[in-house]
Formats: sequence, structure tokens, C-alpha cells
Amino acid sequence: MDWDAIVVGARCAGAPTAMLLARRGWRVLLVDRASFPSDTISTHVVHPRGVAALARWGLADALAATGCPPISTYAFDFGPITIEGEPGTEASPVAYCPRRTVLDKLLVDAAVASGATLREGFAVEGLAREGECIAGVRGHGHDGSTVLETARVVIGADGRHSAVAAAVRPPSHHERPPLLCGYYAYWSGLPMHGRFETTIRPRRGFAAAPTHDGQTLVIAGWPRAEFEANKGDVERSYLATLALSPAFAERLAGARRESRINGASVENFFRQPWGPGWVLVGDAGYTKDPITAQGISDAFVDAERVAGAVDDALAGRRSLDDAMAAATRERDQSCLPMYEMTCELATLEPPPPPMQALLGSIAGRREPMDAFVRMNAGTIAPQAFFGAVGPGR
Repeated sequence: MDWDAIVVGARCAGAPTAMLLARRGWRVLLVDRASFPSDTISTHVVHPRGVAALARWGLADALAATGCPPISTYAFDFGPITIEGEPGTEASPVAYCPRRTVLDKLLVDAAVASGATLREGFAVEGLAREGECIAGVRGHGHDGSTVLETARVVIGADGRHSAVAAAVRPPSHHERPPLLCGYYAYWSGLPMHGRFETTIRPRRGFAAAPTHDGQTLVIAGWPRAEFEANKGDVERSYLATLALSPAFAERLAGARRESRINGASVENFFRQPWGPGWVLVGDAGYTKDPITAQGISDAFVDAERVAGAVDDALAGRRSLDDAMAAATRERDQSCLPMYEMTCELATLEPPPPPMQALLGSIAGRREPMDAFVRMNAGTIAPQAFFGAVGPGR
């Protein structure tokens, strides 16, 4: 075998997985069809638990040094009331909303510095097999010539449209169709003062967070069922959604849009993330609507989980089946509550009366507002929040 592991996809799941395996001494090839730095569609937010992962890897200070503003407050404007609080913990108090051109390059460079070999501009054409087992990848670089790279394990970190997943056809569960259309742009002259703001209105929502270069990411959404009605003039629908908050619209009037409006709809699913000679990590194995902006933080945590399982398998401490079965149980148990909450929020239906009563009861109270914010940030699980402050508590 040429490599111990080949990681297909070098962004927020793949680069950390390659980095962590290389730090354990394994021969890792990291490939991506893109070259870095490069952009990708993303909500950008790294919640405090994602920042904590960067700190464990020795990269949090490097991200801070890029000039990305730290976010210490999340605010949720429901119209009649606003819930705001601190998203993190004393050990990891802030979030960031970095441009992917900056974050992904930082992660790729860390993987290379840890000993992984990076091959940019590499398009995977298919997987190599030895009997029932995946044994490598076939692909081509800039010169167009096809090459075969073999490995003990191939790791698909190539997103929700994963070529690795398409080749191995893993079973999936908890599938939901696309629920929301989300569109975003960058604005200058819209200071956020360390806040991540989310505004919720019936069948509409938008959020804003500070990012690099003095700009603000502003993302708006409406139900997927309205895609056809709005696709002809996305800009009009986007701006009309932002105007649902007169206070925000007044601030936006003094700002300037610096980019085109990008967007996507995302399907929701869990895939079985392993089989003979192959593993899936990040969005390739588990994807949900971006309304809760959990994708990057989930990818970081999943990279740690998968790297640990693959390390066990490569070292012979456990079989790949046993190691990944345990990692998958942990993934599903920890992610399913947020997944269900995210899918519910992505419908953009008004909160049911019990939730409206709960939100009204915690408004203005520091500790329960912090708990609500931390639940939405993924710092604490939904069941922990509702168990502490739910109806009747």
C-alpha cells in the first residue's frame, strides 16, 4: 500500500482528520479538487465547542491572529421578545465566523505541517477495490493523467455530495428532504460589536455575524416549498426578509453589499459511515440544515472521533468495524437531539404555544437565557436545557 490513509476532501472535516492521523505517525495523503485558499458555500460560524477543538489542536490562537472578530454574545429576536446570552463556557467563551478562504487554508496548512501529503487540484474518478474492500482511489491532477493511489483505508470527507459515499452506497437513516432555502451575502459598514444576531419571523428568518476584513455575513431564509416562487428574484426576497426587522433594516441602510448573493438548500440525513476499507467523516456521513450553523463544529468533533477510530484500526488495537461502530454510536447519540431540533427550526413555523410561553418566562433572566443560547450553540444538549427550564420547571 502507498499510504496508511487517503483522505478525500481537505476542508473542515478532511484536513483535521488528516492532521490528527499524521500526528499519530501514519502516512496520510490528503486530496481535494480545489486549491487553497478557496471559498465554498458555508454559514461560517464556529461555535465555542468548535473553537475548543481548535484549541486542543493548537490552532485557536492562529485563527484569532487572522483578525476574525470574536463573538461573545448571541441574540435571538422573536419579535415580542429577544433572548440574548453568552454561547460558551469559561474555558471556551467565544465563537468566530471566519471566511472559509482563511479557515480552510489554516486547517490544510496544519495538516501539512503535521506530516500529511497534500495534493490540490486532484479530482477523484473512482475507488479501487480488492474484492469487497476499498483499497484506494483513482484520480487525476492538473495534467489530466490518471493515477492510482492505494491505502489501508480511504476516508471520504468530501461533503454531502460525497463521491466516496456515492461509490460505496451506504445505508442512511433519519432522512428529511430539504426544508429551507438559505441565501447570504457580505456587507461592509454593518458593525456587530461582537454579536451574532438571529431574527425569527413567521416563515422567515435571518442572521448576521461579523467576519474578516470588517465585513458582516448576513444570511436569510424561507421554506423550501417557496423555492419556485422566489427563485426568479432572490435579491428581492432576500432584502424583503431583512426588512422584517425595522431596527435591522435601519442599520442595513447605512451598509453596502460587497458580494453576490449565494445560497443552497440542504437535505438532512445520517449515513452509515464505514465499511470494508472506507470511512465517512463530517457532512459526508451526517448532514443537516444550516439554520443552527452546527456544520463546522460537528465536522471538527467528528474528525476527532473518526481519527481515533481509524488510528485504533491501523494500529491493530481494534478492527475497523469495532472502532467505527463505537464511534458511530457516539456520533448518533450526541448529534440526534440537535438534528431533530434543527429540522424543526428549519420549517420556520412559529414556535408552538408551550415554547412561546417558555421563551417569555426566561426573557430577561440571565442564567436561563445563557442556557438557551448555549443550547443553540451546541454547548449544551437540547435535553439539558429543556430538562432544566422546560414547562413546569
